[in-house]
Amino acid sequence: MNYYTDVLKKYADFSGRARRREYWMYALIHIAIVVVLAILDSVLSIAPVLVGIYMVATLVPSLAVTVRRLHDLGKSGWWYLIILVPLIGGIWLLVLTASEGQSQANEYGENPKAVHA
Repeated sequence: MNYYTDVLKKYADFSGRARRREYWMYALIHIAIVVVLAILDSVLSIAPVLVGIYMVATLVPSLAVTVRRLHDLGKSGWWYLIILVPLIGGIWLLVLTASEGQSQANEYGENPKAVHA
């Protein structure tokens, strides 16, 4: 749960680097919360209200952690826009976020693995 709250604490921090673990643990918890809220929406017959509110509230931290994840790979945050390419863009972003980051320091900061080790 700390990975999730750490991302929320860095609400709009688009600088630095994010480890794979930080990104994927946030994504896992984020998806679990969306599923629970979708079930609640269905049970309460209020359509996507709770999910919509949650998604809007977490839009900026989700973008920020993805940009930091791309920085860990040595790529600009603008690479996030690859998701706009139909089908292939989403798959490529998935591959990028699952890839191991650069082991040395890059223009976005020190290796977060070395900092947390």
